[in-house]
Amino acid sequence: MLHQPPPGTEPSPGTDDVTLAEDLRLLADEAKVLAKAELGFQKARAAYAGQQVKKIVALLVIGLVLLFFAAMAAVVGLVIALGQVIGVWGAMAVVTLGLAVLAGLCAMNAKRKLGAMKRVIANTTSEEARP
Repeated sequence: MLHQPPPGTEPSPGTDDVTLAEDLRLLADEAKVLAKAELGFQKARAAYAGQQVKKIVALLVIGLVLLFFAAMAAVVGLVIALGQVIGVWGAMAVVTLGLAVLAGLCAMNAKRKLGAMKRVIANTTSEEARP
């Protein structure tokens, strides 16, 4: 089979074969072209990801704001509903105390998990320090 060099890569006049130096130059040129193409592709991917992250964050913020308003509506509705049964002040006290108890349970759970995390981190770092 006859070997045809790529266009623009003909050997220098007077030789039938491409020299090693010309091969290396051609290889370097191809590598440069491929590197530029890869860089362009990665830039395009990063730009796309950046645009999508902005949209995702905006949707998450809107969702959290709506969730907050839904929780407030539930609290107000609970106060109104209980107000007819135990009075307005009693309903406000019950709902406030209930939310405070839930907040306290969340805080205690977070403190317990923080302590567990500290123990795990302390154990792994002390084991890594051992010879």
